[in-house]
Amino acid sequence: MNLNQIISNLEKKHPGEQEYLQAVREVLETIEEVVNENPHFESAGIIDRIVEPDRVLMFKVPWVDDNGKVQVNLGYRVQFNNALGPYKGGLRFHPSVNLSILKFLGFEQIFKNALTTLPMGGGKGGSDFNPKGKSDGEIMRFCQAFMLELWKLIGPETDVPAGDIGVGGKEIGYLYGMYKKLARENTGVLTGKGLGWGGSLIRPEATGFGGVYFTEEMLKMMDDNFEGKTVTVSGFGNVAWGVALKVTELGGKVVTISGPDGYVYDPEGVSGEKIHYLLELRASNQDIVAPYAEEFPEAKFIPGKHPWEVKCDIAMPCATQNELNEEDARNLINNGVKVVAEVSNMGCTPEAIKLFHDNKIPFGPGKAVNAGGVAVSGLEMTQNAMKLGWTKEEVDAKLLQIMRNIHEVSVRYGTEDDGYINYVKGANVAGFLKVANAMIDQGVI
Repeated sequence: MNLNQIISNLEKKHPGEQEYLQAVREVLETIEEVVNENPHFESAGIIDRIVEPDRVLMFKVPWVDDNGKVQVNLGYRVQFNNALGPYKGGLRFHPSVNLSILKFLGFEQIFKNALTTLPMGGGKGGSDFNPKGKSDGEIMRFCQAFMLELWKLIGPETDVPAGDIGVGGKEIGYLYGMYKKLARENTGVLTGKGLGWGGSLIRPEATGFGGVYFTEEMLKMMDDNFEGKTVTVSGFGNVAWGVALKVTELGGKVVTISGPDGYVYDPEGVSGEKIHYLLELRASNQDIVAPYAEEFPEAKFIPGKHPWEVKCDIAMPCATQNELNEEDARNLINNGVKVVAEVSNMGCTPEAIKLFHDNKIPFGPGKAVNAGGVAVSGLEMTQNAMKLGWTKEEVDAKLLQIMRNIHEVSVRYGTEDDGYINYVKGANVAGFLKVANAMIDQGVI
């Protein structure tokens, strides 16, 4: 496999799609050895086939705001690979959404979904629509207009979208209502649904819970656990909320949250009523964390900076791509960080990851650490197909086992000669082999 040639060709075909190209390079660098050891992958064109999506749908979404004015946004659905099952991946509504970001997320989703061992392919979608500051009526009209195009491409055995940034229970409800009207059927075509109409228990917490379960396994490899550990977290949405809940339950202390405006340092820890306040903060639609320090005076708001300058035992990025850079990584290492677990998708830059590896800091990549969200989405699909619901304890137990299994295969394929576990390589190789072998079995399609 000529890595540089592949990347060069992709750069010519997809100029400017930096996030997508970054994600492809990260995976290909770590699977190069296993591809070269299996020449049948090259003869079957697996790499050339896996790095390009099966199809990309791009469409305009005209909708009417509360003032009667027509607004137009762009909508997307990237169906990347369905070798293992129906396309599966969230919908993101955020002004930053573009094709590069959705292709990077869809590409990552292929391997993340493969790691869960559930029958799901990889996909992603969304729009540059911003739900912040919009009325419920405006959000509903946008979601209905968005689904007018999307419904033709999705289905319970074809493509099953979920929520992501900007798409919570409200948006999923509006999307599902329109799908149901157009398709004239009630099916499990979206996950993240309301508990009263097909949703799964602990779905909102699942990404955060799963991230903590994976990190707990990383700590066990060091004969350690969360008890008494200081944890820095970025973001303040569902993922950060789920992490704070589970870390506190396991005896650790989350001391930071962050937003576009800066970060909050709470030396007493984000616990108890403070965790529940995160939901209020998110629901306020302000997209800022400064009010936390006003609500809890023992906390301090630091504007315009990242939380990675705070001394901690464990760092868990929970916000967005490339949020932790080389300088942040150096700060964490100098402050004695023991473990870094990337709960956001591609949350660390390549330079930051290299620093962690060079300094032998255990680093868990997003496609492994944050797989809990899509795992419980997969469990929701199963419950919908079986026309039943599992208890919170049943879902949580299945999630815990899935995350332990992901950690196990990451260790199996990522342990280096000196004993250091390269979780990036381990997760990428494990996910790639599962998908590549399925593609071989199914022929050239």
